[in-house]
Amino acid sequence: MTPIILIPARLAATRLPDKPLAQIGGVSMIVRVLRQAEAANAGPVAVAAGDAAIVEAVRAAGGTAVLTDPALPSGSDRIMAALAALDPEGRHDAVINLQGDMPFVDPAMVRACAELLAQRPECDISTLVAPELSPADRSNPDVVKAVLAMAPDAATGRALYFTRSTLYGDQPVWRHVGLYGYRRDALARFTRSPPSPLERREKLEQLRALEMGLSIHAAVFGAAPISVDTPADLAAARAEAERTGS
Repeated sequence: MTPIILIPARLAATRLPDKPLAQIGGVSMIVRVLRQAEAANAGPVAVAAGDAAIVEAVRAAGGTAVLTDPALPSGSDRIMAALAALDPEGRHDAVINLQGDMPFVDPAMVRACAELLAQRPECDISTLVAPELSPADRSNPDVVKAVLAMAPDAATGRALYFTRSTLYGDQPVWRHVGLYGYRRDALARFTRSPPSPLERREKLEQLRALEMGLSIHAAVFGAAPISVDTPADLAAARAEAERTGS
């Protein structure tokens, strides 16, 4: 397969406006994500930006960025628009959607999404999961839980459902990590389809794919990366950069 890595980003975030340009250890968050994606060596990398200021920041750092319509409703729509601009000939048959708010994402996670698509022909969309941080995750609606069909001790599994609800029983749960790999035709089908009933109910875009009959497989990682959505998250990311000297 010939993947391309696209990073959707926009300034108009409700809980943390302008977060792609927030400085973390002297480097903007979007540039940090760009560098982690480049380190994966899984394919060319570009930012699908909803604002000119993001494009300017990425290009100033030597990266590639495409300005997309700020009115696009989701990150998947934004990467589809960027893909059409960057690769109209269809050279890339897989697209990795890396969120622009994971400044310390492990490059191996990016590679894992690409490898899962390559290894499993039945997989339309790849993603990642990590163990819960504590039992409190099970009832936290901000923690998206993945329900997988997976053999004991397996490193990958097929996704049956994703939910914000509390899962029944006392077994550990998988936290979903919002990083996706799409076969190009699956991404095209997905973005052409309207939001589904379950997607609207749970406010989880991946449920649209399941309702469409697309197959999602997930690879297991030991820990989820830091995701920056709030001022408190940003403070934690800055503390991590200071702690690691990165």
